[in-house]
Amino acid sequence: MLKEFSLIDLASWKALVTHYEEVNDLHMSSMFEEDDKRFQKFSIDHKGLLFDFSKNRITDKTFDLLCDLAGETGVSEAIHAMFNGEKINITENRAVLHTALRDFSEKDTKVDGESIKPGIKTELLKMKSFSESVITGKSKGFTGKRIERIVNIGIGGSDLGPVMVSEALKAYQCGPDISYVSNVDGAHLDEVLKKCDAETTLFIIVSKTFTTQETMTNASSAKSWLLEKLGSEKAISNHFVAVSTNAEAVKKFGINPENQFLFWDWVGGRYSLWSAVGLSVSLHLGYENFEKLLQGAHEMDEHFRTAELSQNIPVIMALLGVWYNNFFKADSHAVLPYNQYLHRFPAYLQQSDMESSGKSVDKNGKPVTYQTGPIIWGEPGTNGQHAFYQLIHQGTKLIPCDFIGVIEPQNKLSDHQDKLFSNFIAQSKALMKGRTLSEVEQLDSSSNSVFKVFEGNRPSNSIVLDKLTPFSLGKLIATYEHKIFVQGIVWNVFSFDQWGVELGKVLAGEILSEINSNTNSGNHDSSTCALIQRYKITSL
Repeated sequence: MLKEFSLIDLASWKALVTHYEEVNDLHMSSMFEEDDKRFQKFSIDHKGLLFDFSKNRITDKTFDLLCDLAGETGVSEAIHAMFNGEKINITENRAVLHTALRDFSEKDTKVDGESIKPGIKTELLKMKSFSESVITGKSKGFTGKRIERIVNIGIGGSDLGPVMVSEALKAYQCGPDISYVSNVDGAHLDEVLKKCDAETTLFIIVSKTFTTQETMTNASSAKSWLLEKLGSEKAISNHFVAVSTNAEAVKKFGINPENQFLFWDWVGGRYSLWSAVGLSVSLHLGYENFEKLLQGAHEMDEHFRTAELSQNIPVIMALLGVWYNNFFKADSHAVLPYNQYLHRFPAYLQQSDMESSGKSVDKNGKPVTYQTGPIIWGEPGTNGQHAFYQLIHQGTKLIPCDFIGVIEPQNKLSDHQDKLFSNFIAQSKALMKGRTLSEVEQLDSSSNSVFKVFEGNRPSNSIVLDKLTPFSLGKLIATYEHKIFVQGIVWNVFSFDQWGVELGKVLAGEILSEINSNTNSGNHDSSTCALIQRYKITSL
C-alpha cells in the first residue's frame, strides 16, 4: 500500500529546505565551468531517448537529497503497488493498470482475483480485426462505398490522447482520414461535417458511460445528420461504433452490439489512449502502428519499474519538478517540442498533469500547506521563440522548461532540420548561460546595453528522440505519465481521481433546466441570475 506521511515533517524535506538556502545563489554557468563531466553525470541515454538534465540548478548534493526524498516518500513501494494491481486509486476504490494494456508479456495481472489479460487481448484482437476490415475496404458504408473518413466524438481523455497521437504520427497514415470532435459548441461538429460525405464516414462515439453531455450531444447531432443524408435508420449500424461500457445505451442508440468496444474502470480517462479509446488511432494509422505505440510505452514502463531511483528518468523528472515548484516557487512549467508533429503534446499533458496533480487535500484528508501541481503550457519551437520566450528569458518569473527534440526529420526539406535543431540546442544554452553586461558592452557600448542583459540560470531539461516513430512516441508519453505519478506520491495526493470537474457539470445541468423551462430557481447569486437572464433575452 501507499506510505502514509506528512511531507513537510520528513527529514529529507527539511534537509532540502536547508540546502536550498545554500545553493539558491549558485549559477549554472559556473557549475559547468567547474565540472567538465556535468553532462555525463546528469544525463541518461535510454535506447533512443536521451534525457539531459544537466542544465538544472542542482549540485551532486541536491541530487542525492532529492533521491532521499523519493525514498522517504515511498516512491519505490508505490511503483510496485501500481504494477501489482493494488487499489491505489483509493477515493474511487480502483486499481490503476493502464500499464497492463501495453504489456504483451506472459505476466499475469489480476484485479479482485480475476486475470485481466484475457479481456485486454480480446479487445486488442477485436480492434485489429475491425481496423483491418475498414482499411482494406471489407467493411463498407450503408450504400456500399468504402469508409474514407473517421470522426471520433469524445472529450477529455477520450479525445486529447488520440488526437495528439494522430497528429504526431501523421506520416504513418495508412487508413482513412480522421477528424476529432470534442467541444459541445456546435461550430466544432458543424465544421467537421462540412468535410464529410455521409456515405463514406464512420463515427466513433467514445464515452465510458455513454452519458457524457458533450459527447452524447455531438453524437445525437451526428446521427441526425447521417439519417437526413442517407434516409434510413439501418445506416446507423454501418456508420457508428462505440467505445463504452454501457451496452444498453449503445444498443438503444442504434449501434450494432458487435461494434461496441470495451474498457475498464481500472483505466482512468486520461490514461485510456492505450485501450479501445485508441481505436481511432488504429483505424487511421493501422493496428500495427498502434501496437508499436503500446510497445514503446511498455519499454518505458519496464525502465520505470526496474531502474534505481537515481537512474530512473521519470523519477528524476518528477523530483526536479518538485525542486522548482516547492523550493523556487515556480508556478508553471513549459513543454516546448521542437517538432511540428508534436504540436498537440503540451495540450495533452495539460490534462494528464493538471487533472492529476491539481489537488489541495492530501491523502490524509488534510489541506496541503505547500504547492502541488504547476500550470503546464507550451507551443512548438521555433514559433514560441517569436511569442512567449521573451518572458522565459528576461521576465521576472522562473519557468522551468522541457525542450523536446527529434534528430531525424520525417520531411527532409533543404536545411530546415539543421536550423530547427540548432535553435533547440541554443535556447537551452541561452537560458542556462545568459549574457552579462560586460559581454553585451563588448558588442554594443550604447546606453541601451542594460536592456540586453540576460540573467541566465534558468533551468531546462532536454529530451532527444532519435526519430519520431510510434514506438518512440509511446515511450515519450509513458515517461510523462510516470513523472506525474511520482510527483503525486511525493506531494502525498491522490493522482487518479478528478473530483474538481464534477461541480461545474452539476451546476450546468441545473442551469440548463432553467433555460429550457424558462424558470428561475432563485437559488443563484446576482451575477449568475443576470447571466442566465441575459442569455434568455438575447437568444430569443
